[in-house]
Amino acid sequence: MGGRRMIAMQQLDVRHCRSLFPSLALEEGGRSVAYLDAPAGTQVPRMVGDSITTYFRDANANVGGAYRTSRATDRIIAEARAAMADLLGAEADEIAFGANMTTLTYTLSRALGQTLTEGDEVVVTEMDHEANVSPWRALTERGAAVRTLPMDPATCQLAPLETCLGPRTRVVALGYASNALGTVNAVRRAASLCREAGAILVVDAVHYLPHAPVDVKDLDCDFLLASTYKVFGPHLGLLYGRKAAFEKLPAYRLRVQRPYPPEKLETGTLNHEGLAGLLGTAAFLEDIGRRAGGKGDRRQILRAAMTAIADHGKALGERLYRGLAGLPGVRVFGPLPGARRTPTYSFTLAGRTPRQVAEHLGSRGVFVSDGDFYAPGPIERLGLAGSGGLVRAGLAPYNDAEDVARLLECVTELAG
Repeated sequence: MGGRRMIAMQQLDVRHCRSLFPSLALEEGGRSVAYLDAPAGTQVPRMVGDSITTYFRDANANVGGAYRTSRATDRIIAEARAAMADLLGAEADEIAFGANMTTLTYTLSRALGQTLTEGDEVVVTEMDHEANVSPWRALTERGAAVRTLPMDPATCQLAPLETCLGPRTRVVALGYASNALGTVNAVRRAASLCREAGAILVVDAVHYLPHAPVDVKDLDCDFLLASTYKVFGPHLGLLYGRKAAFEKLPAYRLRVQRPYPPEKLETGTLNHEGLAGLLGTAAFLEDIGRRAGGKGDRRQILRAAMTAIADHGKALGERLYRGLAGLPGVRVFGPLPGARRTPTYSFTLAGRTPRQVAEHLGSRGVFVSDGDFYAPGPIERLGLAGSGGLVRAGLAPYNDAEDVARLLECVTELAG
């Protein structure tokens, strides 16, 4: 009985969660919209908008001033670092912010590029979002050699990392999870291999972070990047740097800029209102975590929230997969349910392009994405680039069984 109570406590309160998202009131054709486009960016809870409005009303200023609103802005930035550190299992001075993950990755690649010599090797993967590929390929301008870890189209899994590691490997750029296929990669094992090889591991966690707990200390990666608008927040980029790696990192910066982490990577004025909104995101997750039975400090409560979100996504994702796989003409790509994966399911429908499917669903208030999702590598490997890529349905904690049923109903209409 005690075990059953524990399971119940860890369940996500989906009805309450949905009540916190004002955008779920939007209607299309007389029906509420089913947002299944979370991998492209989640909806945001009302706490985010409220926090941004409050910032502009009560604290709008630049940093470092000797007056109330400036001190309030300084405090908000520090609190945002602490909140994201708790979400990632890091320390506040290991958290940097930027315009977006892509911009931060280019900043990081330029910095690490200063440590490379001609013939040093950088490893990227065929599965990754292009934001974790192009910034590293650009290092060929400094004489670096770039090796690409291939993806097996039959399993939608990467080849063993060992096949690309060598004595000159200096950086490995690896996605935590594929935003196109839902595949979750073996990041902890990759970190161990990189340690043995003396290489820096850079993890793109953009797609993984909204779906499960992340503990950077347990992963033992050197750098990890994410986008907060994929995690119920405003449009910001987030970078974790392991303290020792961050301190050694050279950085292009202004003469007046602080020379130590994390500020040394934060060129220019930060998005203060966005960081205020990010505190609203943290408040939302704390609310979810407490309702899921989380106790202790904020770090423990946020972990409870992400665990409940992971369990919800797994159960709802299995229902989505079974429904899609049972429809005529539908082919689902990516790992099967039960394997390590996110609740992101991509598919094709015979006789229809992905855009035609997405347009049909959109006209009925079911919002999904189509194309290559800025991850051309896996789409090309699967032979789908010339036919429009994939249709992608991704689940978030505000999705429920009715959303899944409506998606299946709409695809059934097209499948005939």
